[in-house]
Amino acid sequence: MRPEVALPVLLPLLSGALSLLFWRSRPMQRFIAVAGNIALLLVSLWLFVAVWSDGYITMQMGNWPAPFGITLIADMLSAVMILMTGIIGLAMGIYSLATTGRGHEKFGYYPLMHLLLAGVAGAFLTGDIFNLYVWFEVMLVASFALLILGGERAQMEGAIKYVTLNLLASVIFLTAVGLLYGTVGTLNMADIALRLDEAEHSGMVEVLAVMFMVSFGIKAAAFPLFFWLPASYHTPPVAVSALFAGLLTKVGVYSLFRVFTLMFDQTMGYLQDIMLWGAVFTMVTGVLGAAAQYEFRRILSFHIVSQIGYMILGLALYTPLAIAGGVFAIVHNIVVKTNLFLISGITHRLQGTYQLKKMGGLYRERPWLAVAFFISAFSLAGIPPLSGFFAKFVLVRAGLEAEAYVATGIALAVGLMTLYSMVKIWNEVFWKDLPENNHVPSPQASAGDDGRLIKPSLWMMYLPVVVLAAMSLLIGVFAEPIMQVMILIGDQLMNPSGYIEAVMGTSASAEAALLEPFEGQAEPISEDAEGTP
Repeated sequence: MRPEVALPVLLPLLSGALSLLFWRSRPMQRFIAVAGNIALLLVSLWLFVAVWSDGYITMQMGNWPAPFGITLIADMLSAVMILMTGIIGLAMGIYSLATTGRGHEKFGYYPLMHLLLAGVAGAFLTGDIFNLYVWFEVMLVASFALLILGGERAQMEGAIKYVTLNLLASVIFLTAVGLLYGTVGTLNMADIALRLDEAEHSGMVEVLAVMFMVSFGIKAAAFPLFFWLPASYHTPPVAVSALFAGLLTKVGVYSLFRVFTLMFDQTMGYLQDIMLWGAVFTMVTGVLGAAAQYEFRRILSFHIVSQIGYMILGLALYTPLAIAGGVFAIVHNIVVKTNLFLISGITHRLQGTYQLKKMGGLYRERPWLAVAFFISAFSLAGIPPLSGFFAKFVLVRAGLEAEAYVATGIALAVGLMTLYSMVKIWNEVFWKDLPENNHVPSPQASAGDDGRLIKPSLWMMYLPVVVLAAMSLLIGVFAEPIMQVMILIGDQLMNPSGYIEAVMGTSASAEAALLEPFEGQAEPISEDAEGTP
């Protein structure tokens, strides 16, 4: 019994339930938001240390042996993603105290935040493909409710696009799960990996692989069905935008990595070129969209799309080094992209707008904010010695080793275009003088995301920003030990036998023993020569 593998899911659910219990107590909900996420971070650290020392950690729900029950499993990839979930969850809990108004808190902001974190953690830890679908739906429900908090016109328009495309992805996902179960007769991902290797209908396996690729590609905001993201992520409260930017799309990318290294590894030769060019077009379309924007959060939203391309590129190259680089890009982007959205919220609090043309002068007024933006923005662009440089360096090296010269060259060019967008924000928001037509809001009281006045609490907004900026810098400074973790992840994903053994263990023989009495009973009914069953 290893409780550390279940607690990252149970704790946010418990925090959400307690928030609902104290529905009428705003101070208690705010306390639970921070205390619950501190507990989540501590548990995620416990899980990471346990996986690092013991290897794979599994838990069979209900003590049913795999593949008959639902399995929770943590390998190094899952442990790293859970750790990042804990960090971002705590950052959002603190930041929300200063940005979430009474109206949003009254309508369930904190319970929804905890539910979303539970869905993210569940998706990272499940070893069951249908259970993965369930956690995706938990995330969809929570994220849709958070997206429409406030009920503004722009929010509703963005939410419609968001939920429509994600429901389409869910339909494709569920259909693929049903066909997969009909093909191999199991939902346990480790067991599926064993049975797909022996599947008779290779054409069906390829069809299923394409269906999963399309479904997860939509949820990850990959080309060509990515337009729901820049149409929606700039509309909700800024803490919600940051939470979405840091974690939600990464669950789709994680699922691509998990499914195509574990279950459909035999189809990667067929799909590799599709993924490779999908990654290239995702990078290019995202960065070009960002270059055309002059609204802070819309620029950042398009750059989410662009950076997803780098992550998928690591999977498409399909070598241990490329996988390590792709996961490094995920970790780096979670930190940096979340922080850039949080900084946009501070600039909005200070100057009352997200429009770059109406902003300016913050370099002189708020030098520490300028430094935090500089670190995060130039890390996103891949400037050394920041975290983004090492993620891109590993991917470029892997691309050259794989002789994917065109894709590698485009990845480098996209980095330069990313730098252009970040310099544009720097010039407009921090460097130039504040335009005379901008009436800066009074420091005595500022409007929350729901329009109600709240007391200025800038230190609660600065704290997570400074910590995340320092994390980006430290990831670059201590890139070598972090890269060792990434190399371990690449080796584990490219050699899934350890994952399968951890889940199945002696379950393969146990399954045979359990099924032996029923052998032959599930055979199709045949007819004799006279047509009698």
